[in-house]
Amino acid sequence: MTPNTWHTVENGKLFWSPNFIPFDEASRLFEQLNQQIRWREDEITLFGKLMPIPRLQCWYGDSPYRYSNLTMHPEPWLPTLLDLKRRCESAADAPFNSVLANLYRNGQDSNGWHSDNEPELGINPTIASLSFGETRRFHLKHKQSKQKITFDLTSGSLLIMAGEMQPHWLHTLAKTKQQRAARINLTFRNLVE
Repeated sequence: MTPNTWHTVENGKLFWSPNFIPFDEASRLFEQLNQQIRWREDEITLFGKLMPIPRLQCWYGDSPYRYSNLTMHPEPWLPTLLDLKRRCESAADAPFNSVLANLYRNGQDSNGWHSDNEPELGINPTIASLSFGETRRFHLKHKQSKQKITFDLTSGSLLIMAGEMQPHWLHTLAKTKQQRAARINLTFRNLVE
């Protein structure tokens, strides 16, 4: 996929910028965010069972966020996150009022197949995903056609999912048996009233 441009895919649009933030700056931001974010280990209900989420996370924004029977109350915005939010808004040409920060500590930390389709995100939300630290493989799969798209999310990369991506596509960051260092992912969103 050609970098730094929008691409139309089946039922959606993608923007991919592998070097959105230069490598040296991305390395500094990883260290800064890793220290400043108030990481927490939450549990969600899966198939009627309470289980730890296989990553650390924190929610920043103006309102609580709910998914998988978990309510996350927002932390106050950090200046670094506000700066990154503005940069992502410019690339996405869309407003964001919140961010879910995830820390994948190693190759066993993951995120299963899902869509970001919670009601408070509105219809056809735009999600900007900014990565720092270790490179991890990200998969998208169309719910009906089963078409797959894969990205290696490098440090400083930006992937934006827009249009009808969330109703029609699933995405995952799968576990890997390979040795992996830590990765921080920031997914900027806009909660609607």
